[in-house]
Amino acid sequence: MTANLTTMSLPGEKEVQAAEQGQRMLAAYLATGFDIQKIQIFDDRNEPHQIELPTTALRLLVDILAELADGNAVQVVPVHAELTTQEAADLLNVSRPYLVRLLEDGALPFHKTGKHRRVRFRDLMEYKQKRDRASADAMTGLAAQGQELGMGYE
Repeated sequence: MTANLTTMSLPGEKEVQAAEQGQRMLAAYLATGFDIQKIQIFDDRNEPHQIELPTTALRLLVDILAELADGNAVQVVPVHAELTTQEAADLLNVSRPYLVRLLEDGALPFHKTGKHRRVRFRDLMEYKQKRDRASADAMTGLAAQGQELGMGYE
């Protein structure tokens, strides 16, 4: 399965407001220790229907609502999802040729489906976390060096 990252759209004003309220209300009820939660959904005739959902799914819904409340587009990508090189490059905010070079240099695992390269979402996120950690460490080191040299970063 590949993730379709091109069909996302930003939430409208009413969606943002509903997401803000929904996130607050749902988060308040997830403090319980239950593995399964029961919620009610109303159909178009305003008749209630009770649904049982895993608490983990509802916690994910709270995270989704928080992003929508901030006006962000959201897409759920399964951890096992396979991404095209363009989708992977977009998630890393790099060019596709740069990503392909990372793949060919062995910095990031991939496999081929026919003649097309595919990157597992999990592998991409691990690479991104390592890259982000290395960047943060470098910034911390530069800040410390600037302070030691008295460069006015106090």
